[in-house]
Order: sequence, then C-alpha cells, then structure tokens
Amino acid sequence: MDLGLKDRVYVVTGATRGLGNASARELVADGAKVIVTGRDEKSVAEAASALGPNAAGVAADNSDPRAAERLIAAAREHFGRFDGVLVSVGGPAPGFLADNTDEQWQAAFESVFLGAVRLARAAAAELEEGGVIGFVLSGSVYEPIPGLTISNGLRPGLAGFAKSLADELGPRGIRVVGLLPGRIDTDRVRELDALSADPEATRAAAESRVPLRRYGTPEEFGRTAAFLLSPAASYLTGVMLPVDGGVRHGF
Repeated sequence: MDLGLKDRVYVVTGATRGLGNASARELVADGAKVIVTGRDEKSVAEAASALGPNAAGVAADNSDPRAAERLIAAAREHFGRFDGVLVSVGGPAPGFLADNTDEQWQAAFESVFLGAVRLARAAAAELEEGGVIGFVLSGSVYEPIPGLTISNGLRPGLAGFAKSLADELGPRGIRVVGLLPGRIDTDRVRELDALSADPEATRAAAESRVPLRRYGTPEEFGRTAAFLLSPAASYLTGVMLPVDGGVRHGF
C-alpha cells in the first residue's frame, strides 16, 4: 500500500531512541523526510546519520519555549516544507505518590505536557490543509499504570487537549491523532520491568495479559505511526489508537 508519504516532511521529537526513533525510521522507509530531535546533540547526530540523507538532526529540549519554532524552521530550511509533527517524549520518572517530588512533577509538566502544547500550537499556525499533528501518549489515558503516577496524571490531560485540537483544526483540513502504546519492547519498558524483584517473571506476567501473548516491537509501533501521519489516513482525526496487542477491551 502506498501511504503517500514520498517527500512529505515531518518533525519527530524524542527520535534518538524508542518509539520516536522507530516512527522516524518507518517514515523515512516509506519516502518521507524527517527532522529528528532529542536533547543530546551527539545522539541526535547519530540517529540522523543512521537514517540517511532524508533525515536531519536538531538538538532540542521539548521544555524549551523556543524549540517548536526552531524545529519547524529547520524542516523548511533542510527540506523546503512542513507537513506535520509527531510529539514523542520520554516517560516521566516512575514512582508512587510519596516517591515523586515537586521538581519531578514540574519537569515532567514542562516537557511532557506544556512542551507538547507548544509544539502543537506552533504547528497549527504553520500547517496547511492535509497537515497532521500526532501525539505518542500511553495506555494510561484509559487506565492508570501502577508505579507511573506522574504519567497517569499528565497523559490523559494531553489526550483531552488533542481531542479539543482535533475539533478546532478539523475545519482547516488539519488532522490530530494519538497513539497509545502498551507493552512495546523498548529500553524504557525493559527499565520499568527491571524495577521489579524478578524482571523475567514480571515480563512473563505482563505478556500473559496481552491477547497476542507478547510485547509489541518498535517496528510495529513505527509502522502504525507512519500510517496515521500519512495521507492514507486522511479521514482519521481525533482518534486515540491503542497499540497494545489487544489489552484495551473497551470501545
């Protein structure tokens, strides 16, 4: 299936590793051009180099109020156009109520929530009909995940923002989509599993709760993201798509 991604240009944040990187790889594989971002300049350069000539790297922190304008300008400077953004941010610090400090909450709000709002606002001002704004969120949008209290507090609010944005931008032909990853086999998920006393047992128990009986691969997530961002998904907006192997049972 031709997704219609050839020569379209996207900004993908958090693209040096994990789900952001997997999404950038699939976009490039399908013919798009990508600005990959992350906080560490060396990691950004390495990620962009690995993706080849259709990728360029820009070191940026989502919590920086100036980052959004810089990234969109970079898309136009390197590739001559701007068709959309996928906002992917590393997960906030794990912990329960008594574990997380005010500083951790504030840092997560600036990066995960307000940084995403700024990127969406800047993108909305620049995108034309056919543009798209995507958010990598979490299954915690529907159900809290034990031990991820900060994420449980912020991700549902961001999903609500995305839904409001879809209504606002729909008349302009701009789509807004969200992806809700479950257990995808990334470094982040392996780190969370390792916090338990028996990581192997934790993984086995988690896999037993997935109808497909396994963790997803980053490539599977990336292909889903590439489709949602593509013109092939031109009548999908306001959706929050679980990518979780069937864990989400509700409609």
